[in-house]
Amino acid sequence: MPKFAANLTMMFNEHAFLDRFAAAAEAGFSAVEFLFPYEHPPEAIAGALERNHLTQALFNLPPGDWAAGERGLAALPERFAEFTADVEHALVYAEATGVKQLHLMAGLADKSDPKALEAYERAVRHAAERLGERGLTLLLEPINPRDMPGYFLNDFNWCAAFIRRLGLPNVALQFDIYHRQIIHGDVIRGLEALFPLIRHIQVAAVPLRHEPGTGELDDARIFSTLDQLGYDGFIGCEYRPATGTLAGLGWIKPYQGARR
Repeated sequence: MPKFAANLTMMFNEHAFLDRFAAAAEAGFSAVEFLFPYEHPPEAIAGALERNHLTQALFNLPPGDWAAGERGLAALPERFAEFTADVEHALVYAEATGVKQLHLMAGLADKSDPKALEAYERAVRHAAERLGERGLTLLLEPINPRDMPGYFLNDFNWCAAFIRRLGLPNVALQFDIYHRQIIHGDVIRGLEALFPLIRHIQVAAVPLRHEPGTGELDDARIFSTLDQLGYDGFIGCEYRPATGTLAGLGWIKPYQGARR
């Protein structure tokens, strides 16, 4: 049975960020994820998790200047020193929250550029080593070029080949169903083929990125396939509610009820 984590960057926006933890718990979630925790002290995040008996499923390493349009530093050769400092900053939050996996954003760069490719591999190896020392997994996620034009990591097959070539035990694939459908389609076959590399899954309806069940995919069948494959990790609900968060949670009730 799927285990869902509320994405607090996109969901429960009716509340201030630190109040979203309680809202998610009251709605029946046992885990949360979000893009970035860095605007709040690590002890504030940890306290919100503890008070609401929530597991931190995932968050991202710092992305550079998000407000200015940066989407990660890993593939930017001139930003390596800043990148390494950001890894250390993220590890402080990882320790506070007890999270077991972090997502590394690649940045806006051309992966056919040898310098960008070299920088990316260097960054991934560095982050994997530092996370590995703490028993943490580093996740890599392809993101579709419609939502994020110019993003370095925009191909699941390339990402899978890269992970296999590195052969690092704590580097794995973050499989976002929404991005997969837009980039390649063939979601279930993709899950089956790449399952040995997958450590985290995210979901949203395609094409509008609303609640599961509102788009072109058979999300219930996808969840059933994950059960058949033996996936026991969290599925991050990285979608934008079409109206209010609670009003759109009807899709999840059969799964929450089955868990009780």
